[in-house]
Amino acid sequence: MKRSLPCAVLGVVLAIAATTSSAQQPIDRTVLPIAEPKRPTYTELDARNVKPPARFEVKAPKGAPNVVIVLIDDIGFGGPSTFGGPIRTPTFDQLAAGGLRFNNFHTTALCSPTRIALKSGRNHHSANAGSIMESSTGFPGNTGQIPQSIAPLAETMRLNGYSTGAFGKWHETAAWETSVSGPFDRWPTRQGFDKFYGFIGGETDQWYPLIYDGVIKVEPPKMKDYHFSVDMTNQAINWMKAQQSMTPDKPFFMYYATGAVHAPHHVPKEWADKYKGQFDKGWDQTRIDTMERQKKMGVIPVNTKLGERPKDLKAWDTLPADQRRLFARQAEVFAGFLEHTDDQVGRLKKAIEDIGEMDNTLFIYIAGDNGTSAEGGFVGMYNEMTYFNGVAEKVEDLIPLIDKWGGPETFPHMAAGWAVAFDSPFSWTKQVASDFGGTRNGVVVHWPQGIKDKGGLRSQFSHVIDVAPTILEAAGLPQPKSVNGVVQTPIEGTSMLYAFNNAEAPERHKVQYFEMFGNRGIYNDGWFARTIHRAPWKTSNLPPLTTDVWELFNTKDDFSLTNDRAAAMPAKLKEMQALFMKEAQKYNVLPIDDRVLERMNPATAGRPDVMGDRTSLTLYEGMEGMLENTFMNIKNRSTKITADLDIPAGGANGVILAQGGRFGGWSLYMKDGKPAYVYNFLGLSRYTVAAPDALPAGASTVTLDFVYDGGGAGKGGKATMLVNGKSVAEGRVEKTQPNIFSADETADVGIDNQTPVAQGIGIGAETRFTGKINKVTLEVSK
Repeated sequence: MKRSLPCAVLGVVLAIAATTSSAQQPIDRTVLPIAEPKRPTYTELDARNVKPPARFEVKAPKGAPNVVIVLIDDIGFGGPSTFGGPIRTPTFDQLAAGGLRFNNFHTTALCSPTRIALKSGRNHHSANAGSIMESSTGFPGNTGQIPQSIAPLAETMRLNGYSTGAFGKWHETAAWETSVSGPFDRWPTRQGFDKFYGFIGGETDQWYPLIYDGVIKVEPPKMKDYHFSVDMTNQAINWMKAQQSMTPDKPFFMYYATGAVHAPHHVPKEWADKYKGQFDKGWDQTRIDTMERQKKMGVIPVNTKLGERPKDLKAWDTLPADQRRLFARQAEVFAGFLEHTDDQVGRLKKAIEDIGEMDNTLFIYIAGDNGTSAEGGFVGMYNEMTYFNGVAEKVEDLIPLIDKWGGPETFPHMAAGWAVAFDSPFSWTKQVASDFGGTRNGVVVHWPQGIKDKGGLRSQFSHVIDVAPTILEAAGLPQPKSVNGVVQTPIEGTSMLYAFNNAEAPERHKVQYFEMFGNRGIYNDGWFARTIHRAPWKTSNLPPLTTDVWELFNTKDDFSLTNDRAAAMPAKLKEMQALFMKEAQKYNVLPIDDRVLERMNPATAGRPDVMGDRTSLTLYEGMEGMLENTFMNIKNRSTKITADLDIPAGGANGVILAQGGRFGGWSLYMKDGKPAYVYNFLGLSRYTVAAPDALPAGASTVTLDFVYDGGGAGKGGKATMLVNGKSVAEGRVEKTQPNIFSADETADVGIDNQTPVAQGIGIGAETRFTGKINKVTLEVSK
């Protein structure tokens, strides 16, 4: 080891150790940044006669461990083999064998809220993250803007002498703050990270990702069989090795958050094929088998009962053979995706071992930011964006895609039955904050210097807000009272360190509320009261919140929430409901907003919008990478695109202006010198209007005038192509996307980044316009 280690790491007193290059003096780590000492003044004329003072440098406490947080996306308690699941996760298993399993750890049931709570130690509503960034509202607790009074853990670590790096998924920046105009306060490199390499939004195409290095959009490296999980792991390893090479006495804090296994379920075919036939038995039998393994492993009590499958989901044995074949392949792809992801974590683990830093690395592996996702609906999806546009895909359209499932030609999600199976032994899934299937995630903590009970199990209740105070205590750092001049809201989580070497330690995290899209619950010292307000696949026609029926469970003897005691203990239920309202008021949970898709619209949600009331946007060549939430919203309205072009001799080809990609969007482009427009409806249908003749050399104005039919959202319209003011082509667009084109595909001038909207014009740099674009004006109706 390069750094000297403390003899008893777990007994760390929150000592304040200051550092200069020659001596240690007391400093106050509760006020960050740590103030520099007063500079001396001199009377001596000649510097040769005076010894310079020691350089002031803030260092981490002696022996403070490196910290690695691994966060996998969208996998529930019953998926990984480490907690009895059917999907092999050998790296997770190895770390568990040398560390601790936590089987009573909870998340918020959704991605952005969990991530912000994880790295702040505060409840998600306290940090204004009541939901994902794209569905923020104007209410406190849901605005999407992390307050300055809630400094991120990374900033605390950085200001205390750590190197900090984040890799992979972010999804913590307010939707309207993702343009070139910023502000960049809530981007990773202004949230405490020295280094960031990954994507900003909620998901990305694993084959063709939208990547930022810091705040700069970069192209993925050219490499054989590119996959983002491999790329981000390469970046994480390279950063860590370089940092330790340059400053071996300086600990590192790494946040490694994969886009996997969130949809799209993209994985090399050979990994999916490793599971051929293993899910032919179906989701019902998979649930049963998983629960039995969990009991034998001891990760759930032997008296646990299997939670009831939601009534909306069909029993496997009632499905036709062709559906069972489709659904089994969906599970094979998902399983291969998770094992491939765990393999990348293994590469990171080995790299840390290779440089001799594993013994003093606090390695926290969290399998899921929520339960497994059921957003694939009843039959799964070829294109996950259909969910966000309220379009139901049909089995007969999906079956021909079985052999392509998981590859670049699909943007897939699996059927909800598998989500329930991979959340065993619970009943529900992601988005359902009132069931442990949505919030219970398997966690392994590995720290050879700090954990004596290798392979142990811990069952004390814990929550994602407990991770930050755990790390601070392990590093010997106090919770800061002030950061960058702002008084801090006290951390709301409870350090889990007390249980590291005491399996029987009394539980310290006694009370915890849960809420997401109206699904809500309250935990108090073993009791759990909850109401299931909405299923993840139900996005409209919801019942009034006041009619919700509450249930009551004693989790001490009912691990999977199967024995409702509400009728037998009405007084206890009332007490718990009152406690929920108290906590909800305290942490800005109220008012509760159960809208789902409607909140994606800034006007409906009442949040800021970069475009505001503007109806015209002028764009110039070189403007690219414009995320959907910061671009003009053309959906459900008439639109006019006017492009002022210079065409070289011999003609021009390529994209003039495009938004979206292969799985939904639109593009004004030129092919064979002829202007054309295509509207790509979710990759399911394409409507094209093309000019019959090539444009001559010289100046030309190309206009696409789309007149929307009206009469509701997602309707069609008439598209007319004009060249220099003269109509040259027209056609119908039969239907349009009402809510969203993509989570990560962008609007671009002069190129179509990532996957192309139009077919047959190349991909990425191949689509670059070969003429000159002077400007493009985009106009929309009010």
